[in-house]
Amino acid sequence: MSDKRIGVAAMGGDASAVLARIQELERLGMPAAWLTTGGAGLDALTLFAAAAVRTERILLGTCITPTWPRHPIVAAQQVQVVGKLAPGRFRLGVGPSHKAGMERTFGVNFQAPLTNLREYVHIVKTLLQQGAVDFDGRHYHAHARIPEPISGVPVMASALRRGSFLACGAEADGAISWVCPGTYLRDVALPAMRQGAQQSGRPVPPLIAHAPVCVHDNASEVRAAAKEQLANYPANPFYTQMLVDAGFPEVAKTKAWNDAMLEAVVLSGKEEQVTRRLKQLFDLGASEIIVSVVTAGANPAASWQRTVRLLAEAAKGV
Repeated sequence: MSDKRIGVAAMGGDASAVLARIQELERLGMPAAWLTTGGAGLDALTLFAAAAVRTERILLGTCITPTWPRHPIVAAQQVQVVGKLAPGRFRLGVGPSHKAGMERTFGVNFQAPLTNLREYVHIVKTLLQQGAVDFDGRHYHAHARIPEPISGVPVMASALRRGSFLACGAEADGAISWVCPGTYLRDVALPAMRQGAQQSGRPVPPLIAHAPVCVHDNASEVRAAAKEQLANYPANPFYTQMLVDAGFPEVAKTKAWNDAMLEAVVLSGKEEQVTRRLKQLFDLGASEIIVSVVTAGANPAASWQRTVRLLAEAAKGV
């Protein structure tokens, strides 16, 4: 397999359901499984510790683990477990998430999120990869040692607007986007990552594009499902501004998806159409694609299976 790969976000249901889904993805030959931690939901790092001993080949990654609720040394404690149980298979993705959710759920003082992110990535990377960290910053103080470095665990970060892609280029082992149009990744994200990497004197890290995908024959059912399952994003201030920057100024007023935005963001259609859209996203600069499956029509389980079968087949060709 080349460095390009396709993975699937495996969230949904209780812990047993998530673990079964990850095992099924491995059985189907999917290269990677991803989990997001949100609110008071299931913790991805804990789930991956369990998945590590139930799988053999599939890569495991968080997309993302929020920074504010968990000190970076605590994250590094957990990563040491998963990294040892699944050597060479685990990738940590972290991000500041969003102001409303973090303040409402955890009562944190959400400020300077890019500074928070850069400090967090620096601490976790340094402790894991060098075995020790001594850092005093605006958000975090970290002074710790571990018995030995944990090799082979990239520390990646979420990115949505130019500043976060710039920060990822400078500091992280990869940038993970979400619902960004492919042309936005090409025209905004990648140039910012190149600039950040150049400023830090390092190679440009990979861009991992997290995208909604739906293999389905009926376009109107896809649009209806996407509008429902992705409803909150256009009204979230960070996503609103990203979509404005991507060429959809109307979203600043409507705070809702329209057909043009969905066409730019959701990779949908019959098998051959979705295969072509995945290739286009790679051609626009993505090193890897994370798929969140949008289920459409009267049978969500069948919709999921159809999309995942196509993804497993497409993954063999990248």
